[in-house]
Amino acid sequence: MEDWLFYSLASLLCLLCSLLLRARAGAGAGVGSPAKEKEVEGEAPPMPPGPRSVPVVGPLLFLARRDFNVGPTLRRIAREHGPVFSFAPLGPSRPTVIVAARGPAHRALVQRGAAFASRPGGTGPAAALLSSGGRNVSSAPYGPTWRALRRCISAGVLNPARLRAFSDARRWVLDVVLSHIRGDGDGSSPVTVMEPFQYAMFCLLVYMCFGDRPGDARVREIEALQRDLLGNFLSFQVFAFIPAITKLVFRKRWNKLVWLRRRQEELFIPLIRARREAGAGGDCYVDSLVKLTIPEDGGRGLTDGEIISLCSEFMSAGTDTTATALQWILANLVKNPAMQDRLREEVVAVVGRDRDGDGEVREEDLQGMPYLKAVVLEGLRRHPPGHYLLPHAVEEETTLDGYRVPANTPVNFAVGDIGLDEEVWTEPKEFRPERFLPGGEGEDVDLTGSKEIKMMPFGAGRRICPGMALALLHLEYFVANLVREFEWREVAGEEVDLSEKLEFTVVMKRPLKATAIPLRGDRSAATVKCSA
Repeated sequence: MEDWLFYSLASLLCLLCSLLLRARAGAGAGVGSPAKEKEVEGEAPPMPPGPRSVPVVGPLLFLARRDFNVGPTLRRIAREHGPVFSFAPLGPSRPTVIVAARGPAHRALVQRGAAFASRPGGTGPAAALLSSGGRNVSSAPYGPTWRALRRCISAGVLNPARLRAFSDARRWVLDVVLSHIRGDGDGSSPVTVMEPFQYAMFCLLVYMCFGDRPGDARVREIEALQRDLLGNFLSFQVFAFIPAITKLVFRKRWNKLVWLRRRQEELFIPLIRARREAGAGGDCYVDSLVKLTIPEDGGRGLTDGEIISLCSEFMSAGTDTTATALQWILANLVKNPAMQDRLREEVVAVVGRDRDGDGEVREEDLQGMPYLKAVVLEGLRRHPPGHYLLPHAVEEETTLDGYRVPANTPVNFAVGDIGLDEEVWTEPKEFRPERFLPGGEGEDVDLTGSKEIKMMPFGAGRRICPGMALALLHLEYFVANLVREFEWREVAGEEVDLSEKLEFTVVMKRPLKATAIPLRGDRSAATVKCSA
């Protein structure tokens, strides 16, 4: 009954929004029209241009369907109105500014990084519940608290020295992946790769977060809880702009989210307190968090609830993004056997065919593999896990490329489209790792975007993803070992489908299934689980 009411109300709201937009369009210029802005504000800069109204179907799908892909709509608007435009599916009083080109993205995020480094407020009760009122790295407004949280994770668990300390954990997780693949197929049966990728990444991040391996059953429970929380949170974001409806009309959904949060506390608090009792002297994320103080709140330490929110953010942000990127890279290697062969030849040339010991590609080997790095970069350019960043905002009204950006207005950046700029990339929709080798147009690409932005899979500027180095390490390490251990082929009669689907990340519409033919025999006959 509640689901029926949820979608019925979404439809009604969409219809009302559309009618209001059409009525306003009939009375004058549309959202972001320069003529209207000058009439109202004299010489004030205009809002970025945008469509006068949104058809009924547009906001209906945008609000009521989590799997609706808004990308084609935004690309059409950009072609009509330019690379900086307004998009207002909820009405002209609630616009979002979209930046869909690398030039204005660099001017906003890098040249004027501090001005565009905050987050929009009023994100709804679900976001407030799961982020402890906006006290995590991704949602905190720009200021002393955000800087303290960012410094904690960057100088702590993501510090290069700390990353090296987790090399044994990465070897263990590699065995989790390889064991799962060998258990699923013997070279004749297809392997669905996403599930072992996600589970392995989650195992690794649980270890990096809590400094311990809680055991396979407990890790599975935490993973299922995190996915349930994320799914319920995304459904709540449909009505984030009217929180009273969210909590009152959809009380059942709200109660489910509250229950999931309490269950999260039950699972996480014993792990957090164990680190406190051990003296918090290790390399894991919780060890840094229990020693952190909040400068804007009298120098107090973090509460258990705030640490839970930060741990949840760390595990969610690093699992699906890396697993999604890994699947896209492997899918392209399956679809392009010559590229896969070239990569395998490079890996074997560096590590040999029968290295003593366990035979894995070690982290120190990766520096001698330029084609591997090119394959990973091309995967991130062509298939960034997120096609849009988390919304930015300005705390004080400003301008961008001559357009007015009001305070607290969401400003988003089209990561996927920026990586397909034909002025930078030759045939940008083609998967060509060679473009990142010497002589290619991506030879000197800077993922931080400090000098210029050619691609920005990790964002850019002050809010750039702090886990960029970790993600690149994981992708290179796992791709190299997967290609060395197996020959990956298309399943007979099933061509790899590179169509996209929007979920928490932009995933393959049809998850990759491939035949994995072992190349070096079993390294381990036993199944390796996520436990000590």
